[in-house]
Amino acid sequence: MTSTKEAQNLQSSVWDGSLPIEIRLSASECRVYDQADPYLIQYPRLSYLPFLLPRLHAFFSSSLIDPDLIPYDGWFSFEDVPLKWQYPLGLLYDLFSGASPSQASGLDVQDRSSSDEQEDYLPWQLTLHFTEWPEQALVRPDAEGKMLHDAFINSVKEADFLRNGTAKGIMSLSKDDSTKLWNAVQEHDFDSFNPISKRLLYAQGAPLRHIPLKIYLPSSPTASEPTSGHLRVVQSLITPSSPGSREPQTIGTALHALLPTLFPSRRTPILAKAVLHGAVVPMSALVEELMRTAAYLDGWVHLGVVMMG
Repeated sequence: MTSTKEAQNLQSSVWDGSLPIEIRLSASECRVYDQADPYLIQYPRLSYLPFLLPRLHAFFSSSLIDPDLIPYDGWFSFEDVPLKWQYPLGLLYDLFSGASPSQASGLDVQDRSSSDEQEDYLPWQLTLHFTEWPEQALVRPDAEGKMLHDAFINSVKEADFLRNGTAKGIMSLSKDDSTKLWNAVQEHDFDSFNPISKRLLYAQGAPLRHIPLKIYLPSSPTASEPTSGHLRVVQSLITPSSPGSREPQTIGTALHALLPTLFPSRRTPILAKAVLHGAVVPMSALVEELMRTAAYLDGWVHLGVVMMG
């Protein structure tokens, strides 16, 4: 079990995690022959790329062939793969960058970007587009960018329902608290976010029923999603205790139950590794502790799978 101090340190490390990114305007949309200067920023892993669109539009406006395009027409790609705007930056990087996750013995998200191996992938180089929206890969947001808010709140509601069997926690927030929560997400403000998040994660009088866990697997492209990054998302009802046992559920027992072909052992990664916030998750990590200390802002444990060898 993780001590209170260790849990607080882990939560702080997750919150402070960030990535340097270099964003270039798509050459086909740039009126400057030698291309516009890139936009460089150190950005929180937990945050969302669409929050950058207004400032990116302002930065690149003088270079756009069509300066009348609106900010929320923007979308991002990496090596020609459209990036889903509703996924947090850290999850996108772990799934698509090709960088090897940290091999720390525990989930330690501090100072990974300083390693030689990570430097080969940083800053993460993304391309910004305002035209030719990839309809088959991405849902088009509205002109005001409100769809990101709605997608986030719906994800929070779903996580709340899985944890408690009801979404009463998020639904009972006052209008002021709901606004504070969203503003804290946009501004990456821990002091405003944490008190409201704790009320959702530690709902009074509601026993924990399930862990909000999504697993992202590399897969072959399909006819319906030919350029979506080739991902398959696996989701199931994960209980805090192993089925038929009072033993706490670990990542190893959960992955073995859900994906026995990829995870034939409950204790040792043989064919694949589970990755969270850029680090390999020990198979012995308790799923409840991960949810309490290392969930993304929407309350979900978004777990990537990386093949070994």
